[in-house]
Amino acid sequence: MEKAATGRIEQQLRSVLPGGTIEWIRVLEYGDDPGIEPGKTALRIFIDRAGRPETGEADLEIVQAFEEAYAAEMRAILNLLPATVGWVEFIPGGPARSTQPHGPKIRTAVAGVETATPDELTSVMTRLGPADLAVVDTLITAGVATSRAEVMRWALGRIREHPAYAQLQARVREIDELKAQF
Repeated sequence: MEKAATGRIEQQLRSVLPGGTIEWIRVLEYGDDPGIEPGKTALRIFIDRAGRPETGEADLEIVQAFEEAYAAEMRAILNLLPATVGWVEFIPGGPARSTQPHGPKIRTAVAGVETATPDELTSVMTRLGPADLAVVDTLITAGVATSRAEVMRWALGRIREHPAYAQLQARVREIDELKAQF
């Protein structure tokens, strides 16, 4: 993401929350975090520790207090963001300004691609190795799909269209019938 665009986003975010609430913002791009898809970005917003010590115990309190105090502002922030932002993460900051957060955080998805009504969809989480992830990301970069979830739906659709899949379904029904006989 261009520096000018990053600066505008940071300025907008700071205008929504009271002064001093945000310590700093890091714009993450594809390759910075495994959860960022090709063509997408994410925001890691480091929130003020409010004088609390640099301990993991205080982090949970900071995140909970922030979420309670600024729920409406967080919704407003999500509405300001460009479509390329896939998620926003709010985490406690600190003098170390770690780029790899540990401990509690609030991560909010900004947008998702869905091809069915929410009642018809079932979420499925999978872990992919580097080779499989590279295939998925290549399909996104090539324009076959716009997100990792869409690639997975596309791939399953291709399997469903294959004639061997109908034969496989018939065999599964036969096996179910045989199991029922026992």
